[in-house]
Amino acid sequence: MKPSKDLIEGVLLVDKGPGMTSHDVVAMARRCLNLKKIGHCGTLDPMATGLLILVLGRATKIQDLLMSENKEYVGALTLGATTSTQDREGEILETREVPEFSLDQIEEVFAEFQGDFDQTPPMVSAIKKDGVPLYKLARQGKEVKRDPRPVHIYEYKIDRVNLPEIEFTVLCSKGFYVRTYAHDIGEKLGCGAHLSALRRTRSGKFDVSMAVSWEALKGGRKDEVLDRLLSLPAVSRLRGA
Repeated sequence: MKPSKDLIEGVLLVDKGPGMTSHDVVAMARRCLNLKKIGHCGTLDPMATGLLILVLGRATKIQDLLMSENKEYVGALTLGATTSTQDREGEILETREVPEFSLDQIEEVFAEFQGDFDQTPPMVSAIKKDGVPLYKLARQGKEVKRDPRPVHIYEYKIDRVNLPEIEFTVLCSKGFYVRTYAHDIGEKLGCGAHLSALRRTRSGKFDVSMAVSWEALKGGRKDEVLDRLLSLPAVSRLRGA
């Protein structure tokens, strides 16, 4: 059952484009639907694309629940250079030669990052230190001690190796930083690395194939957007709740 077009509430899946923040997508949705009460579940960095979950109206009450679910990402890391943000948008801190790694050598390192392990959050994260988000401190050139946090990788796959680039898919827990995953794999390989591409393809039971395009939001195509809006009962059924 589709939500009523007079009562706009539910969950909207958006395929975010590159170069925009999650807040930009929320702003576009507010203009398109003429609705103020909209939140998002799980920030995507400007360089990342893919699934961004918006909660509208009463659905904002399940925002934390939806944010807690597992995520799937398709990404690429580039060996031989570390950056200040652990991704391609940061300043290059160090470059190193990339050996002619065999697939077995690469697979051996990826295999070290599966199941439960601790991950140190990057400085460019929304985690707060004394009430201030780390990314704001990073912009001021400050670095503070971050405690490692438990994370989990359920599945991973090396999709393609074309050195210095490695493409991969990873299914991970809430709170997992793919940029740090790329950085840490580079350190284990001994040549450094940074995240060079990222796309979120799934979150919980929601798949990016179910999402409306960001162009539809930006273009104000309200009927097209509402046709993709999931009602709260539909969300409950989909999640098996």
